[in-house]
Amino acid sequence: MTLSVFLVQLLNGVQFGVLLFLLSAGLTLVLGIMGFVNLMHGSLFMLGAYFSVTLYGLSGSFMLAGAGAVLATASAGLLLERLVLRKLYARSHLDQVLATFGLILISNEVVRAVWGPAARSMDVPAALSHTVSLFGLPYPTYRFAVIGVGLAIAIGMYVLIHRTRLGIWIRAAASNAPMSGAMGINVQLLNMAMIGLGAALAALAGLMAAPLSSVQAGMGEPILIMTLVVIVTGGIGSVRGAFYGALIVGVIETLGRTLLPLLLRELVERSTAQAIGPAIASMLIYLVMAAVLVYRPQGLFAVKHA
Repeated sequence: MTLSVFLVQLLNGVQFGVLLFLLSAGLTLVLGIMGFVNLMHGSLFMLGAYFSVTLYGLSGSFMLAGAGAVLATASAGLLLERLVLRKLYARSHLDQVLATFGLILISNEVVRAVWGPAARSMDVPAALSHTVSLFGLPYPTYRFAVIGVGLAIAIGMYVLIHRTRLGIWIRAAASNAPMSGAMGINVQLLNMAMIGLGAALAALAGLMAAPLSSVQAGMGEPILIMTLVVIVTGGIGSVRGAFYGALIVGVIETLGRTLLPLLLRELVERSTAQAIGPAIASMLIYLVMAAVLVYRPQGLFAVKHA
């Protein structure tokens, strides 16, 4: 592998990490601040992708499709919060896991009933469909756009959490929700806002992922697992941890799938290396998470409450 190819794959890892951050940023707020285990977060990602594909086909505008998908998915998240999730806040984590896992199954069947069992696809918008020369190799402009959107969201999340009154309320509720309620903060409304914001970020991730992969029922579960790895690695409840954890997981996953088969060719036959290389690469992120839990159980960038 040449240095140019390595650098391009490294950038691909950053792009994948940024996409994971869009998902993990919303989920870490719900899990770390509300203490609510919402396994349906991946299904909101799936809904965002399906809404994006449908609206893009109707309007032909990537921006309109994105705005509509974010609004529709956030509305779906708020509706679920009002009808189902709110009743689970005071229940045990096991109840939350079972209930939201049931919602995953329901949402997958609803998607199949509405959009059909066949996978959908979405074209890259024309303005971002060309490539640029990077390290002597062509690189899609759209991937740069994904990185740019992710970095903009990261900056926006930092400003929200650390520079706004809402951020003060969020940090106060994360530290001590009952005391925050006693001091006049509407914790129930704050919970709704966290669910809505998480759903909107999941929809944005679905929008950005739709031109890069197939849109199909069940697509939220694999990426949900990786998102949970990101949150545990970075630190539960820490947006900064979610950002760095997502970059770590994205780079390890991408470089592992690229480099391991090449390294294994020196030890075993080419066909065997191509078969077992990606499997071992998939294990790497879990090995990293296990190492973090052993040496730093609170995560690499654990949130600090005053």
